[in-house]
Amino acid sequence: MNTDIIAGKWKQVVAKAKAEWADLTDDDLKKAEAGKDHLVGVVQERYGKTKEQAHEQVQAFWDKNDPDRKV
Repeated sequence: MNTDIIAGKWKQVVAKAKAEWADLTDDDLKKAEAGKDHLVGVVQERYGKTKEQAHEQVQAFWDKNDPDRKV
């Protein structure tokens, strides 16, 4: 997959993440560009969740919003 397609899909996910977690800043989401595990860390830090709670939230979000998901 070329980098333009990846960047476009990431932008879709970021827009949905902003809607899901309104307290995330652009800097938070920039950190999360490194992948889902980084998004877990950002959600954990910003919302004071345990790692497990943040992982569950991010996994549920990802399952619902993954642009490559087959319906």
